[in-house]
Amino acid sequence: MSDPAVNSPRLHAARPVWYNLSPVNLPIPGLVSIFHRVSGLALFAGMFWLLYLLDESLASAESFARFKAIAAHPLAKLVLLGFGWSFLHHFCAGIRFLLLDVHIGSSLEAARRSSGIVFGVSLLLTVILGARLW
Repeated sequence: MSDPAVNSPRLHAARPVWYNLSPVNLPIPGLVSIFHRVSGLALFAGMFWLLYLLDESLASAESFARFKAIAAHPLAKLVLLGFGWSFLHHFCAGIRFLLLDVHIGSSLEAARRSSGIVFGVSLLLTVILGARLW
């Protein structure tokens, strides 16, 4: 006996299309938006470590020496550089989003240009910060 569900026309209907939503295929304004969210999350998550470092640097002369030892480690410098990029990108993208909220630069061409400027300025400032950090 055959199963009536097998011959049903609903089973042979077109399957849903799988859309590739990876960030690689996003236009540059979409990447700025995603990196803005990621940088905000990184800043929030790293806030506790940064507050610990601030506390270590201000408590006493001995704790300041411990802070200097922690901050001198290359891995700590790399993490601090990552926090620096997070802050700079979040700041630059935030200014861009504020301008978009008041309808400045909201055309497609202007939005793409301002997205490139956000990436360029945040990376340039991060390089300058990295040169000062090392």
